[in-house]
Formats: sequence, structure tokens, C-alpha cells
Amino acid sequence: MSVLVTGGAGYIGSHMVLELLDAGEDVVVIDNLSTGFRWAVDGRATLVVGDIADNALVRETILSHNVNAIIHFAGSVVVPDSVSDPLGYYLNNTVKSRGLIATAVETGVKNFIFSSTAAVYGNPEENPVSETAPPAPMSPYGSSKLMTEIMLSDASRAHDFRFIALRYFNVAGADPKGRSGQSTPRATHLIKVACETALGKRSQMEVFGIDYPTPDGTCLRDYIHVGDLANAHSVALHHLRRGGVSDFFNCGYSKGYSVLEVIAAVKRVSGVDFKVLLSPRRAGDPAAIVAASAKIRDRLDWRPQHDNLEQIVAQAFNWERRLDALKAGEIAD
Repeated sequence: MSVLVTGGAGYIGSHMVLELLDAGEDVVVIDNLSTGFRWAVDGRATLVVGDIADNALVRETILSHNVNAIIHFAGSVVVPDSVSDPLGYYLNNTVKSRGLIATAVETGVKNFIFSSTAAVYGNPEENPVSETAPPAPMSPYGSSKLMTEIMLSDASRAHDFRFIALRYFNVAGADPKGRSGQSTPRATHLIKVACETALGKRSQMEVFGIDYPTPDGTCLRDYIHVGDLANAHSVALHHLRRGGVSDFFNCGYSKGYSVLEVIAAVKRVSGVDFKVLLSPRRAGDPAAIVAASAKIRDRLDWRPQHDNLEQIVAQAFNWERRLDALKAGEIAD
């Protein structure tokens, strides 16, 4: 029996692969390598290069590897890009997910974990925001993920099929052992951008909006370490395997940091006072969004181990330096 990880060559997916392999699971990855990297997939896993839109490939992979659970990361994740290319996001995040779900049902895979997002909440009226808050996405990205949640809910009522949808808040950091990290070129994640700027890979960085109704006027976010997020998937998988019901869970620490606070943390860790430009707001960005995380802690016994902004930043910074070795060819592609 094995676990299929879609998008397992990407940032979060590669950490999930490590989490599963370290726990003794057999893992197979499907990734088209459009944003992921072959080298990011641990050699203990089987990598199938292809697109989840190829239903025949997915079906053959499930059957030949005796897959009994799917953890689905493959998709597009940049909020501003979704505003300018909504149809592309609905294709990549919603239409392709529909095909994957259908193939799972057809082949008898009963356990499915979905990489969702806090963007389904939009700009919530209350923070921390709980899973009972009404969805109100502000971007096609958030809407595309919400549509997949709806499909999963409907499929679970019609078939012998259970799912967990994990609504991520802001994912950051890197594997503490230095095996993986955020490697995507032109990434828009705040901590990665700030680390790149501190290392001179960017001449400056921008802060989008300083007039939000927050203590310092910049957006407030809940930052979760990628390792704790991978572990949340593991406890969700255990829940499903022991017969647990389908559900939705927030993944965050229930505390928020502003954009300027995060930049200050990167400056402290790096020792570099890099240039920061103040720019207008971007479309689709809520002022503040912080997770109410009691549900996953109580129901799945999730216990985060890396709830420390300085640690998250330090590991992200160390990984960013390691990427220089990768580009120099010291790490095999």
C-alpha cells in the first residue's frame, strides 16, 4: 500500500514526502515539474512525471502502486496571478481536481487529503477565524479552492470516500535538516522574498499597502512552519485510516504578525538592513487573517513543534543560502 502525493516536487509537497517517508510509508509522487524540481523529491519515493489532468496516467499510477490514500497539493497558488488569469486558475485548481477526485472514486481510493487555503474566508469579520465562518473568497484563487472543497463534500456523500480539507494560513520555513525548502523562482511568499533581498538576490522588496486597519497599517498574517503543516497532513491521514469522518480544519498558530514585523525579523536574523519600498495595496489581499486552530488540536491531537517566528525565518534564510549551491551545480538535478 502506498500514498500518492500530487505536486510532491513542490515546496509543501516535498516536505510532505519527507514526512511520510520518515514515518515508513511507501510514497509515489505525480508532478509535472512546472514549478517543482526533480531533485526535491527524496530518492526513497517514486516520481512519476506527468500532469494530474492525465486521468489515464493517474489511474495507472494508483493501480500499479496500490495507492490507498491521496494527498493533493498540485495547483497554482499566487493570489494576484489568479486575479489576472482566473480561467487558468479554475482549470488548474478546480477542473483538474475534479478529474483527480473522479479517478480516486473509480479506483476505490477511500482517503483523500486536500491542500486548501485560508483564502476561502476572504476578509473575515472576526479574527482568529474559525472553520464555522462563512466562506467569502476575495480572489479566483480562493474561489477555485472553495469549489474543490464543495466537490469533495458532495463526492463523500455519494460514494465510499472520505476527505480532510486543510485550510492553510501562511506557510513558511524549511526542513530543519536542510533537505528541502521554498525554491520556486519569482515566488511571492513574504519571508522568501525578504530572505532573497537580504542575500542580495533582489535589490529591494515591496510592501503592498500601509493603510490597512491593523496596528502598523500592513497586512496581518498567521505564519505556520512547513514541517508542522506536513505533520497536520499526517494526523489527518491517521484520522481517515481509522475511520474518521470527513471534515475541514484550519492550519495555523492562532497568532498574527504584520508584514513589517516579519521584515524586521528577517533583518535581525540576516544582519542586513535591506531596502524596502512602500507600495499601494494589491487586489485580493485581506487586511488580516489569523487561524482559530483549536479544532485540529482537539479533534486530531495536532501538536505543532515549530511555533517560533525567529526559527521559521532562520531556517528559511539558511535554505535560501543553500539554493546558491544548487544553482552552482553542487546539488544534482
